[in-house]
Amino acid sequence: MRISFWHISSFLISLFVIIPILTVFSSFFEDTSNYYQVLKDTFLVEYIFNSIFLLFSVLLLTFLIGTGSAYLVSFYEFPLSNFFKWGLILSFAVPPYIYAYSLTAFFENYGTAYTILKNLFGDGNYNQNIPKFDGLFGVILSISFSLYAYVYILARASFLYQSQNIIELGKNLGFTKLKTLYSIILPSARPAIIAGLSLVAMETLAEFGAVDFFSINTLTTGIYNSWIAFDDLAFANRLSFFLLLFIFALFIIENFSRKKAKYHFNSRGGFKQKQKIKLEGKKSFLAFLFCFCVFFLSFLFPLSQMMYWTVKFPENLFELQVLDLLKNTLYLVSLSSLVLIVFALISNYGNRVTKNKVLNVLSTLSISGYAIPGVILAVAYITFIAWFDENVIKSLGFFSIKKIFIGSIIGLVLVYFVRFYSLAYNGIKSGYEKINIAVDESAYLLGYSKRKTFMNIHVPFLRNSLLFIIILVSLEIIRELPITLILRPFNFETFATTAYISASEDLLEAAAVPSLFLILIASFFIIIASKYILRENNE
Repeated sequence: MRISFWHISSFLISLFVIIPILTVFSSFFEDTSNYYQVLKDTFLVEYIFNSIFLLFSVLLLTFLIGTGSAYLVSFYEFPLSNFFKWGLILSFAVPPYIYAYSLTAFFENYGTAYTILKNLFGDGNYNQNIPKFDGLFGVILSISFSLYAYVYILARASFLYQSQNIIELGKNLGFTKLKTLYSIILPSARPAIIAGLSLVAMETLAEFGAVDFFSINTLTTGIYNSWIAFDDLAFANRLSFFLLLFIFALFIIENFSRKKAKYHFNSRGGFKQKQKIKLEGKKSFLAFLFCFCVFFLSFLFPLSQMMYWTVKFPENLFELQVLDLLKNTLYLVSLSSLVLIVFALISNYGNRVTKNKVLNVLSTLSISGYAIPGVILAVAYITFIAWFDENVIKSLGFFSIKKIFIGSIIGLVLVYFVRFYSLAYNGIKSGYEKINIAVDESAYLLGYSKRKTFMNIHVPFLRNSLLFIIILVSLEIIRELPITLILRPFNFETFATTAYISASEDLLEAAAVPSLFLILIASFFIIIASKYILRENNE
């Protein structure tokens, strides 16, 4: 078999993305400091329990919110239902750590809730009656209202493609609407719902900002503290290993639970477009109220809280270097998106033209980077660079590369690449599946080379897919905290890191301004992305 440029390129790209994953597993057997024994005897069980409890609580809440709202906007018409179908996606603009800041700022002693009550009813001892949403409960709410849209989007897509035939089947069997929902509709949508919950699970286990803000010990904060506070990379990797095993175990269990179940509906009548049911009276009001509460709590509440602090303390706005933060954020977004798009295109086309089984397996493994928390990737990256510098670079007599790849834009972009490679790869792959292989063969018969076919035919055809990927990647990078926090160059800040630093110093008023800008910028990208999401659903 002749090895081509495309074959080698795809192989090297996939190998590079896999390196951090291999580093985590290989580092498991390295010696650790005494901190391992101390943690093992004290807080390790607490780390594990908190992580598991947090995970299943968030999964339950996001399932109820995401599936419930998706069901309502997909099957029924009620006031503002057309607005809610895309408005509910805006929760993506509020990262869990910013939601955590909003919860605390609103419900803390003498916070926003106290101010509202004082203005309405005069002076009083309201603090004792205002609930406090902090600790583990605060983290669960922050993550759930930030991430439920994963379940909402995928469940809604599945509901919209369900045929009217299965609804009529329930009626013929004498099922009530509720029984039709949990006996027919939800089982049919199970793959989509599970996919959404899987993304929620990965993001929950990866969450750092919210759990750190509420001082909840989880495996993610343990990894961060092992490296930052105790300078023990080996133990950080050991905790990362346990967390990765837990994530992979969840996927394996779910996969086995399905066995040979089928989720498509065979009907001789084919697909029958369903008609939305128009709700009236009390039912219409309850459907509207549910969706409005979700929209308000997930987006309007944190947005209004950040706006309130910004208006109340305008000096924080004037002191913030908004243009510098915007420039830094957009610089990272542009550079990272360009790198991801270029290499994901090359890798996809390499797999297309070589049709090599080993390369396909390697590519499949390489997209698992998104399942790995940012803290783990950052620590694994530093571990690998330190090992490579010590055992390869210095042994060859070259100068150290640590300063080039650690604490630099290059290092930051490389880890972004590993973390979000699956978004770019899968997005382009789905676009490539719409290009018949006969198009390539026709181009070759016309004398086009592989490079010319790639540049002149494939890239223009994939234009819309590439734009959508850029939007998704940009949104992720704007929200990303632990990777940026650990690997950014000295004195290089983004809206996310600035908000985190202010909040960690108990300066929530100062954290409001960068948080507000982050929400507004992310909302802009989400509104553009919603056009593609809704069009994908044929609306």
